Amino acid sequence: MNTRQAISESTGPVSLSVAFNQDSSCFSVGLDTGFCVFNSEPCELKVSRDFNAGVGIAEMLGRANYIALVGGGKQPKFPQNKVMIWDDAKQKTVITLEFRTQVNRVRLSRTRIVVALQNSIHLYKFSSPPEKLSVFETTDNPTGLCCLGSKILIFPGRTAGQVQKVEIDTGNVSIIPAHGSPLRALELSPDGEVLATASTTGTLVRVFSTGNCARIGELRRGVDHASVYSIAISPDSTLLAVTSDKSTLHVFDLPHPLHVPHTERTNTNKVFRSTNSLSIISDPEESNNQKWGILSRIPMLPRVFSDIYSFTSAHFEIGDDPQSSLGNVSTVPSPPIPGIPGGRASKGIIGWLNNHTILVIGAGRDGRWEKFILGEGDDGKRHCVKNGWKRYLGT
Repeated sequence: MNTRQAISESTGPVSLSVAFNQDSSCFSVGLDTGFCVFNSEPCELKVSRDFNAGVGIAEMLGRANYIALVGGGKQPKFPQNKVMIWDDAKQKTVITLEFRTQVNRVRLSRTRIVVALQNSIHLYKFSSPPEKLSVFETTDNPTGLCCLGSKILIFPGRTAGQVQKVEIDTGNVSIIPAHGSPLRALELSPDGEVLATASTTGTLVRVFSTGNCARIGELRRGVDHASVYSIAISPDSTLLAVTSDKSTLHVFDLPHPLHVPHTERTNTNKVFRSTNSLSIISDPEESNNQKWGILSRIPMLPRVFSDIYSFTSAHFEIGDDPQSSLGNVSTVPSPPIPGIPGGRASKGIIGWLNNHTILVIGAGRDGRWEKFILGEGDDGKRHCVKNGWKRYLGT
C-alpha cells in the first residue's frame, strides 16, 4: 500500500531550467512565469522578471546585462523557434533570431552567438543586426549539446557518438570518434586544451586533447548504465566533476596534455591537494584512484579493474520531480515539458566556484542549490563534503 502523501500543486513559480554563467559566479533560472538570476555564493536572488508566461532557456553572458531567452513550458512567453537576446538594462529584447525548428540550446560570448537545433548548429557574430557566420549539420541533438571556447566550437558530429571541433577563425573542422553510442554530455576546459565527453551509456567519461584530438584519458563513473546530467572542469583545468541520475557527484583528477601528474605534486600542497591535483595518471600503481588495488595489475581481467575511478564522491539531491524513464526518481515517465532541452527539468548542473568549491543546482518544483567543499582529511585522502544547501525559490 502506498501511504505517501500526494504532492500538491505548487502555488509559486516552477523552475524549468537552470544554467551557470561562464565563470559560475551566477546562475539563471527559466521559470513557468519568467526568469530570474541568482548570485552563486551566497545563493541570493539578483534579478527577477515576471512575464506571466514560461521561459524554457535562459542563458547568461558572464555578468553582463544580456540574457538569451527561449520560450518554454505550457504557456511559453516566446515562440520556441526564436532566440530573444534580452537586455535587462533596457528591459527589452534587442536581438531576435528565428529558425524553422525548436531551439534546444544557446551559448554566448562577447563576440559570438551559438544556437543548437535538433540537427544543426548556427554560429553568429554578436552584433546588431547579428551576422550569420556558419551552419553545421549534426546528428540528432535533443539536449542541444555544444561548447563555445575563445578559439574553438565543439558539438556533435553527423554520426552518433562523434564530436566536431571547429576552429572559429579558420573554419577548419576536425572529427573526434568519441563513443559508439549517442553523446549525452560535452565539456570544454577553461583553458580550451581539454574536451570531456560522455555517452548515453553513462559509464565512462573520455578525455581528449583539443590540440591534436587524441584521447588522453578515460575515467570510469561506474559500471551500471546511467544518465549523465552534467560534466564540469575546475577553473585551473586540473579536476573534473560529473553528476548522473544515480544522485552521485564524482570528482576525478583530469588528464591534461600540459600539466604535471598529480603524483609528482602531492607534496607541494598539504591543505588542499585538490586545488593542485592533476591530471595525467602516469603510473597506475601510484595512483590512489585505482579502486581495485592489486587486482588492477593482474593481466587478462576485465578492464573495469584497471580503469581510473573518482578519488572522491558525494550524494546530491535530485528532488521529487518525475524524470525520464532512464532516471531513478519515478518509475512512470511523465510527458516531456514543451520547450525544454530534452523535455525534462535540468538536474545536477555543476558549477566550479573555485578550485575546491563545487555547486550543484537543479530545476523543478524542488529547485535546489547545494555546495560541496574539496579538502584533505586526517587520513591523507581528498574528500568531498556537503557544506550547505538551499531551495533557491524559497518554496
